[in-house]
Amino acid sequence: MIDPAYQRLGMPATASPFAVLRAAVRALHPDTRAVRGFRAARKRFYRQMLCAHAARQAAGDDPAS
Repeated sequence: MIDPAYQRLGMPATASPFAVLRAAVRALHPDTRAVRGFRAARKRFYRQMLCAHAARQAAGDDPAS
């Protein structure tokens, strides 16, 4: 099952990890990005998005989906 947060990024399977990371950063509200106490949670979120993208690429999903 693909993470719903990853699906909301709307990235194709052919996107680079850096493009996925940029989309994940933009998906967070600016106030959430500004809170220093959320740093570990933000890093965990970014890591989850990158792992979901890598899993999608490894599964060979259709780039159009």
